[in-house]
Amino acid sequence: MEFKELIDNYNWDDIKHAIYNKTAKDVEIALSKPKCSIEDFMALISPAAQPYLEQMAILSRKYTQQRFGKTIQFYIPLYLTNSCINHCVYCGFNHSNDIKRIILTDEQIMQEVEAIKKLGNFQHILLVTGENPRDAGADYIENAINLVKPHFQSISIEVQPLKESEYKQLTDAGMNAVYCYQETYNKERYKIYHPKGMKSKFDWRIDAYERMGKAGVHKVGLGVLIGLEDWRTDTIFMASHLRYLQRTYWQTKYSVSFPRMRPHVGEGFQPNVIMSDREYVQLIFAFRIFDHDLEIAMSTREENRLRDSMTTLGITSLSAGSKTDPGGYAVYKDELEQFVINDDRDPDTVLEAIKKQGYEVVWKDWDLSLQ
Repeated sequence: MEFKELIDNYNWDDIKHAIYNKTAKDVEIALSKPKCSIEDFMALISPAAQPYLEQMAILSRKYTQQRFGKTIQFYIPLYLTNSCINHCVYCGFNHSNDIKRIILTDEQIMQEVEAIKKLGNFQHILLVTGENPRDAGADYIENAINLVKPHFQSISIEVQPLKESEYKQLTDAGMNAVYCYQETYNKERYKIYHPKGMKSKFDWRIDAYERMGKAGVHKVGLGVLIGLEDWRTDTIFMASHLRYLQRTYWQTKYSVSFPRMRPHVGEGFQPNVIMSDREYVQLIFAFRIFDHDLEIAMSTREENRLRDSMTTLGITSLSAGSKTDPGGYAVYKDELEQFVINDDRDPDTVLEAIKKQGYEVVWKDWDLSLQ
């Protein structure tokens, strides 16, 4: 049974009720275990765990250093297009938004690559697109991979869900990882946020992870968008999804991220849920205690002081110097961004902040460097 079928066995409200009824005793039991269950994770993200953040931070740092050492991986996104057929209410690329639509040409992609290489020794690049399968589908993405491949040691993508054959096509071309965000696991309310376009199809999106696994994708990244639904309930579903994928596609590596909603162009959709910084770090600690080997990424959506403080406490990957608009590094300059970034420091400044804490920056993918 695939996860899209398993998820129907769980009631959103029942899980939410269970989370908010966890006790201090449940948290203490979870913290005493060398390996946590979903029930333990539920306790660690519950309100009852808030008084235990210091203890959780100590464990999170310990487990992260045991697996990853005192290192942080750097990556940088390259937005290829903001052309999109979806109508996601929280996104600047919403098809209804009156913005200039761009699909980078080969020449423009190489201009962006040249500008990125001047920013630092980036070896891990993330190719990002809106969802336009006709004009920027698998063949366009494969071409982009072939263009950037000589300049980077690791290539990831964050694009529309693809067919299994297309994931295999891109893997064969040199793609190393796929990041795909379910946004919310609340199936009943999913279409409120995704009213039209392919992204409105909940089952097609959640089944993408099965197709990645079957295609042999080296690394898969999961995530929810914080601001749509209750974050605690959403991340229980995400942790359950992660465990299912790890059992079913055990040869694949996994990463998680939980971006918080940021201002964007459009009708001004306001978050339904506001997650505090204290809750944000609680979630990072909980995931690290739940899974010691998991990669946890933090983007420039978060402000610099929080990013600096989390360098030693659980995260493993940071973006730096990011632009969220196609052509943002060299071609168009801040005209078409998907969302407003929070940490606009240049990569050298972020690098120095990491070094001051006794950590080292890894510019490429750990797994690939060990092969």
